[in-house]
Amino acid sequence: MTIYPIETGNFKLDGGAMFGVVPKSIWSKTNPADSNNMIDLAARCLLIEDGDKLILVDTGLGNKQSEKFFSYYYRWGNHSLDNALSAFGFHRDDITDVFMTHLHFDHCGGSIQWNTDKTGYEPAFKNARFWTNKNHWEWATNPNAREKASFLKENLIPMQESGQLHFVERGSASFMERSELGFGILFADGHTEKQMLPYINYKGKTIVFVADLVPTVGHIPVPYVMGYDTRPLLTLDEKAKFLNTVAENDFLLFFEHDAHNQLCTLKQTEKGVRLNELFSFNEIFDPQ
Repeated sequence: MTIYPIETGNFKLDGGAMFGVVPKSIWSKTNPADSNNMIDLAARCLLIEDGDKLILVDTGLGNKQSEKFFSYYYRWGNHSLDNALSAFGFHRDDITDVFMTHLHFDHCGGSIQWNTDKTGYEPAFKNARFWTNKNHWEWATNPNAREKASFLKENLIPMQESGQLHFVERGSASFMERSELGFGILFADGHTEKQMLPYINYKGKTIVFVADLVPTVGHIPVPYVMGYDTRPLLTLDEKAKFLNTVAENDFLLFFEHDAHNQLCTLKQTEKGVRLNELFSFNEIFDPQ
């Protein structure tokens, strides 16, 4: 098995929304805001090469939305999914499986693209199976008013219509056996219904792709919960248990949304679980 960090592009969101009730005077120490109160974020994905499988975890924002839509998210930098794949010798047609932690647009927007003449949409990975879970799919396709702007029909329905959509069953090993993906899944319900966090044993380490449970290094303290979470009190409980497990077992956190940090370890302190060490991916693993 070989894994690769895939930088699909950077964007910005409102710092207050990203940190909920935490005051700006505190969160700005780790995540400084610009003049519009926006903070830097990444849409960093993970590519897993395992035998004849090439698995992409999340796909970023994509590029099919309107200029007006993207103007709200202040995209910056030069990263793109295709360039990131190419840098490691791959093409999107090589992808066999797309595993989506959840279906908010910044996690699955790159899964669907315009067709050639822009009259409709098609899967951006024509040879891949798209993996979510049934509970989350039903949640996303019948969205509540709070999340409706994050679950975009053009990102979802084409997956189903293509016949490439598959469901993971919670608490079942059948997904790993059937798809031969070979990693575990932690389900979390605080941010959205049945978010899935993959964890991978790799070169003697356990890497957890933390998606929106711990968006950035600045979100490590348990009370630092996003205003976007649908069940913030549940996030507190899920996050506390998760962080303790990570610290006790020396797991690595792989950040999807931290624009400046890829990996970290945690430690127990008198104030609770806190950051231990930061790493770039290549400091620990050489993907070449």
